[in-house]
Amino acid sequence: MGDFWLPEAASTIAPEVDSLFLFVTAVSAILLVGVTGAMLYFVYRYRRQSPGERPAPVEESKLLEISWIVIPTILVLLVFNWGFKSYVKMHAVPSEAYEIRVEAQQWNFLFEYPNGVTSDTLYVPEGEKVKMRMSSADVLHGFFIPAFRVKYDILPNRYTSVWFEATKEGDYDLFCTEYCGRNHSEMDKVVRVVSQDAFDNWLEEAGTSEDIPLPELGKQLYSQRGCQGCHSLDGSEMVGPSFQGLYGRTDHEMSDGTTLAVDENYLRESILKPEARIVAGYDNLMPGSYSSLSERQLTGLIEFIKEQSDKEPPASDQGQTTATN
Repeated sequence: MGDFWLPEAASTIAPEVDSLFLFVTAVSAILLVGVTGAMLYFVYRYRRQSPGERPAPVEESKLLEISWIVIPTILVLLVFNWGFKSYVKMHAVPSEAYEIRVEAQQWNFLFEYPNGVTSDTLYVPEGEKVKMRMSSADVLHGFFIPAFRVKYDILPNRYTSVWFEATKEGDYDLFCTEYCGRNHSEMDKVVRVVSQDAFDNWLEEAGTSEDIPLPELGKQLYSQRGCQGCHSLDGSEMVGPSFQGLYGRTDHEMSDGTTLAVDENYLRESILKPEARIVAGYDNLMPGSYSSLSERQLTGLIEFIKEQSDKEPPASDQGQTTATN
């Protein structure tokens, strides 16, 4: 557990960061008390006690002037040296670190492991150095795990990286720290630190997605790929159309004034090429990262969307559109 102002320290770098923070806080408190106390003392000691009173001349003190230059300089150099060493340690990724790929998008984190397993919960083994290789599918995001004291920006069109070594098993918070749009505040995930054996078992079990029924696989992808940030399952309005009752509609209106039937072909095109047809009343905000889905994943997501509707499959092909008045 942490204290009233710092979260629990659960990585090898966290004690160093906390020590520097507490040192700066303590020095600041001492200076605050000293300066405020001196000010109050001077206000009382040298107050004007009668209208005709004039303060006596005060001779300058070379020792005092030197001290308030030298002492702050020493403190600044000490903090800089301390912080720079920690900074270098945090950004010099060990060559033996286990690499996990992070893809950030509005409004979700997706974690991909070397064996191809993907998850929206970050599983890491206790006591092993882990490198996060990060990229963004759309805008600027931030990767922040308070308990590990690691924070780094995730930029579009390039890779950034940060590393850590977790020291305690448990669940920890992961936040996006850059305002990335409407649902930024909901872009939070869980970091689950487990033993090495438990991590190996989870990695092996998670890799058997071929045994998962297609709708269940689609449900996992709905969460992992951040679909829940734009598409509701209960009909509520979000930045994208709700999946409730979507499949089977025959009057789905597009921004160009046409209507079409929502069948499997339409759903497939909307996932792979979201810019091809824009639904009336919505903007083209869907990232293009879904083109990386495998054929089975794509089919699973479509089957999951179909389960959110009780309508019969449309008789007409989605390519047949009609003009509206």
